[in-house]
Amino acid sequence: MKNTSRRKFLQHSALASTSLFIPAFLKGFDNGVAQLGNKTNRRLIIVQLSGGNDGLNTLVPYRNDIYYKNRPTLAIPANEVIRLNDDIGLNGVMNPLQHIFDDGNLCVLNSVGYPDPDRSHFRSMDIWQTGSGANEFLSSGWLGRYLDANCQDCEAHYALEMDDTLSLALKGMEKNGFAASNINKLQRSTKNRFLQAISKHHHDHDHEENVAYLYQTMRQTFSSSDYLHEQSKIYTARADYPKGNFGKALKQTAELIISGSDTRIYYTSMTGFDTHTRQKITQERLLGNFAVGMKALTDDLKANKCLDDTLILVFSEFGRRVKQNASGGTDHGTANNVFLIGGKLNKPGVYNAAPNLSQLDKGDLIYEIDFRRIYATILKKWLYANDTPVLGQQFELMDFI
Repeated sequence: MKNTSRRKFLQHSALASTSLFIPAFLKGFDNGVAQLGNKTNRRLIIVQLSGGNDGLNTLVPYRNDIYYKNRPTLAIPANEVIRLNDDIGLNGVMNPLQHIFDDGNLCVLNSVGYPDPDRSHFRSMDIWQTGSGANEFLSSGWLGRYLDANCQDCEAHYALEMDDTLSLALKGMEKNGFAASNINKLQRSTKNRFLQAISKHHHDHDHEENVAYLYQTMRQTFSSSDYLHEQSKIYTARADYPKGNFGKALKQTAELIISGSDTRIYYTSMTGFDTHTRQKITQERLLGNFAVGMKALTDDLKANKCLDDTLILVFSEFGRRVKQNASGGTDHGTANNVFLIGGKLNKPGVYNAAPNLSQLDKGDLIYEIDFRRIYATILKKWLYANDTPVLGQQFELMDFI
């Protein structure tokens, strides 16, 4: 039976969908991971800001009168902006990020998007996670296809999402990433006597390929959970991470990287950025936690000589409209900014000009950088992969790394 048939079995069978037999962390899991992991010690961390972060109040065009005219109560005053150059600066609550910028470990890209943008959270997130065009509908993610094309022999935890469920970005047609929000809890779950007993009696069903495949999946999950559990005990992060799930995910990521884990791709998210109302309070709280988390992560990695081999990509599914709404917030927009953090950036600083607020598309920013160019550059220059088969077409590479 072909792999696609096995995959359909796992997706549709009752056995694969009931928590009585299969814990949540097994869902969406597949055979294993990477050949390329042997070629490099580089790590990629993806941070997803879910909800559509308002980029104009994150990287503030503090000298632009159009910005202040369209946001009479929501705009960040110029004297509260951390200036990065003569045109834009960080929201003042993001002071920890300034230290990363000043150290030459931060690159900010403006006006990132794609043609014919979609303002739906779900559809736009699908586009970003799959690396598709606006009119394409793909069932696999860009990192999942990277695993499909390049990864065969390494363990499941090569690509790890710090969550209980796996994002589309890490789902391939044949290979998937591995999801675990709490490594200790995961390891305890795999020690369930019932599950252990099932895994030890797989030989009775070797003639049934779907069932044998399921047992193989369980064994690999047990192996990865044991490995991650042991790795997590090697190093305890010392930096001051923010409280909450986001801080815990970053702390766990740092501990695994510094301990020398075989994991090479990490994926995490921070929610709450859909700020239609009361944006100032909500967004500044979120941006403050984000900045503290990024500073703690980079401090840990740098102190342990791991920052040079790490690249962090921060994105949100879309930005917000230029004009504030009547509820003290902003509505769904289009192009947005992207952050890149790492110790070996080729062009740290502000990569391109601030968004052009005098030329809008029905009140929205016009994109200048296709986000798939960023993906192609990371695939080719950082992961040493052939980017064209993964993304389905060739994109002009960039020079930030």
